[in-house]
Amino acid sequence: MSRMLEVLSCGPAVTVQDMGRPGFLAHGLTRGGAADRLALHEGAALLGQSADLAALEMVGMGGSFRANADVRIALTGAPMTATLDDVPLVWNASHLLPAGTTLKIGGAHSGTYGYLHVGGGIDTPLMMGARAAHLSVGLGAALAAGDALPIGTDKGHETGLTLPVDDRFEGGRIRITTSMQTEQFNTETQERFSKTAFLRDARGNRMGVRMDHDGAPFMAADQLSILSDVIVTGDIQIAGDGAPFVLMCESQTTGGYPRIGTVLPSDLGRVAQAPAGASLSFEFVSLEEARAIEQRAASSRASLAATVVALLRDPATIRDLLSYQLISGAISATENPFTTEE
Repeated sequence: MSRMLEVLSCGPAVTVQDMGRPGFLAHGLTRGGAADRLALHEGAALLGQSADLAALEMVGMGGSFRANADVRIALTGAPMTATLDDVPLVWNASHLLPAGTTLKIGGAHSGTYGYLHVGGGIDTPLMMGARAAHLSVGLGAALAAGDALPIGTDKGHETGLTLPVDDRFEGGRIRITTSMQTEQFNTETQERFSKTAFLRDARGNRMGVRMDHDGAPFMAADQLSILSDVIVTGDIQIAGDGAPFVLMCESQTTGGYPRIGTVLPSDLGRVAQAPAGASLSFEFVSLEEARAIEQRAASSRASLAATVVALLRDPATIRDLLSYQLISGAISATENPFTTEE
């Protein structure tokens, strides 16, 4: 029997996502994939599997799910309310989803994008080399009640594991490098940009996130005469009204608005996760600094598995309690174990 994950109900923007499909930029298709790619690495570490496997990305809220077989799951990204047959589950941890039980994932407590991983990954058909939905170009679709998702072969068995919580869900300082048109913004404008406290506007999605701010708009010299050229994910475009837009994983591939900088890949998840109203600021770093930052981030992702620890749980809520080795010896209930024979 094929293992399936049934969608009983879900929010309006739940999709299958993986690391995306690189290599199509010249054909007008950005990479796409998970908005917070670090969350995929975290789920992989919790389940002991590849970060390339597909998971469910949930925007703001999740849904209700049921499996037809025992399935290992992990919950990462923006913390959301989660229960298994109405028993609360810990976020940023792995659990067993027994066959026929109901997993409910509610609203986010902080952040924007939450992720539901399954042991073996979501095994929907490949589309141009990936399983990720890219809704803006018509690849895949948002999930709906009644959908049944195939699950791949799970080579692991451990559950009840957790990771240290990464604090990237409330905005903060975002590191950027210079971009194609940075020099077209005068020094005063660049300095003002790096000193401005921005708020994440409610207008934002997987294509781009608008930043709101007090004060004068940001303008580049001759910005109306700039020719369209290649867009890089993370570019910060200054729109016609002078407001910055950070271009995200489903952005367009070319554009003519001036770009004052580009967000480092390792900080892009922090932008994606920032909820509406969150405070963000931008800090220019040199290319050398950016390279070192990205190398450290890659090393950190590679070592995530080493940070996994056992999740301390209430035995009364552990459905598979008998599968744990709880007793490794026995002592007498009447004899004093600290007395010795003479």
